[in-house]
Amino acid sequence: MNGKNSLSKGQGIFYGWVVLGAAFITLILGFAIRNTFSVFYPAIVEEFGWGRGNTALMFSIAILVYGLAAPMAGGLVDRFKPRLVLPVGACIMGGGIVLCSLATSQWQFYLLYGVVAAIGFSLVGWTPVTAIISNWFVKKRGLAFGILGAGFGGSLVAASIAQFLISSFGWQTAYVIIGVLPIAVVVPLCSFLIYRSPRDKRLLPDGETQKSTESQGLDGPETVAGLEGKWAGTSWTLPQALKTHQFWLLFLIAFFLLGLAEQIAIAHQVYFFRDIGYEPMMAASIFSVFGVAFILGNLCSFFSDRLGREKVFIPSCLLSAGAASLLFLMSDTSQPWMPFLFAICFGLGLGAAAPVFYATVADLFYGRHFGSIQGTVVLGFSLGGAIAPWLAGFLHDKTGSYFVSFIILLASLLVSVVLMWLIAPRKLRSVPG
Repeated sequence: MNGKNSLSKGQGIFYGWVVLGAAFITLILGFAIRNTFSVFYPAIVEEFGWGRGNTALMFSIAILVYGLAAPMAGGLVDRFKPRLVLPVGACIMGGGIVLCSLATSQWQFYLLYGVVAAIGFSLVGWTPVTAIISNWFVKKRGLAFGILGAGFGGSLVAASIAQFLISSFGWQTAYVIIGVLPIAVVVPLCSFLIYRSPRDKRLLPDGETQKSTESQGLDGPETVAGLEGKWAGTSWTLPQALKTHQFWLLFLIAFFLLGLAEQIAIAHQVYFFRDIGYEPMMAASIFSVFGVAFILGNLCSFFSDRLGREKVFIPSCLLSAGAASLLFLMSDTSQPWMPFLFAICFGLGLGAAAPVFYATVADLFYGRHFGSIQGTVVLGFSLGGAIAPWLAGFLHDKTGSYFVSFIILLASLLVSVVLMWLIAPRKLRSVPG
């Protein structure tokens, strides 16, 4: 049987969904390790009596190292089998977190959590996973990225579980438990189920058959994803992408939206609600509601496959900005509905905007070197994300409140709206669907 006929042979469930499921579980565990910092943070401050700014610096370092390693992680998954890269990353990440249980000084947390675990997470995180999934899904890229983003949201729900472990066994034992999980789950999962592209399984993206692809005059993901013209016909490399202003505007969105806005909310949300009077478990529960809403927002990102990326991204950011405005109205527990309203609306908006943003990056720059391009965009996130946790903690130490930090959060959301409007991805490539 020749290659063309074998490619048209696709029976049963499209294997891309299996790859997506494995990637989803991988991201849940990876993001859970990073995002449960929000509940470990107060426990570590109380244990050692350190300032919030210096303690939050471990989270800032982790995000910075994660981003600095992202281009390397993308390049590795472009060159080597992901069934090797992802399990190695899981072992490094889990090992670093387990060792955090033995840390007794700030520099040890900076090294183990901020460097070792962050490098491991970068090798098993968003950059390599989305580079793989972009090969498997083209027309349904917004939906696929939304499902992956739900892994991030699922990790936020884990805040309540982490708080339970901390309350029951102490933060050291909790770190051991969550560190062992990715090694026990991700290593076998990725080793046996992850494939780089449909061609490794003699398939085509989105479960298409050769016949249906030929009937549309399509040759592969790069043609499916774009309009006719110079942009769509470019086989993008990182040096080429760096010469476009669209790349740098996307880089800035990663900095402001995913770096500053998202990480201020994730790192300090639980502490803020505890500051205004809520018990630790209630504060963690509000954070979990934010996580559930984030998941629902992720799943709504599939609308961008039909309506266009900016038509979903911009309203989503505005919804999050409206929700962030509620933070200025909260000073005590007299209006317990307000934190939940914030969590729901902020989570829905941010949850939809994040995967649509990454789908936009894939639409515009997909190709054989997409991993390194995506990794460099993620570096923009890490620069903003590295500043955000430390800055919000530092400003709180100096002023006694999160007022200035919430101004930064709100402004970052509005700046992201303007940047996406300037990129106008619809003028360069139609959405794959």
